Amino acid sequence: MSEKQKESLEESLKGYKEKITPVTKATLTWDRELIFVGRTQQGYEIEFDGHVQWGCKPTDALLLSLAGCMGIDVVMFLQKMKVDLAGFKIEIVGERNPTPPQYFKAVEIILYVAGRDIDAKKVERAVSLSHEKYCSVYNSLRKDIDVRVKYIIEEKGPAKEISD
Repeated sequence: MSEKQKESLEESLKGYKEKITPVTKATLTWDRELIFVGRTQQGYEIEFDGHVQWGCKPTDALLLSLAGCMGIDVVMFLQKMKVDLAGFKIEIVGERNPTPPQYFKAVEIILYVAGRDIDAKKVERAVSLSHEKYCSVYNSLRKDIDVRVKYIIEEKGPAKEISD
């Protein structure tokens, strides 16, 4: 990615995430046993379950939040760079400390980026911008966590119609 392209991207990102509410509120209500219902200030719900029968573990939600934050950033950046995306997926694996507090010691994130003529430098730049500046979840984690990000680019064009 040329210096001019980087500057153009930086200019197009002016204002990105400036409309974020500085104070975020949520509620967590005990439902039964070790099941809780979390509700965002917008009304979205997520169930947490200490026994993982009726809802997710809070640590799973943290990993998904990290992947969601980075995914939103990377896809938006790639779209601004005029990358022709046909698909995007993130796999995330967290390694936890074996004894309390069982914080994440390391996280590996694998991005699967599919499309036509995907430029690896653009993907690297999008990941770098998310990681270094824009991903609020990543920047809220412990500073000693080892986060590794990989990406896999798959050449994928529009489906071809076959007729006889």
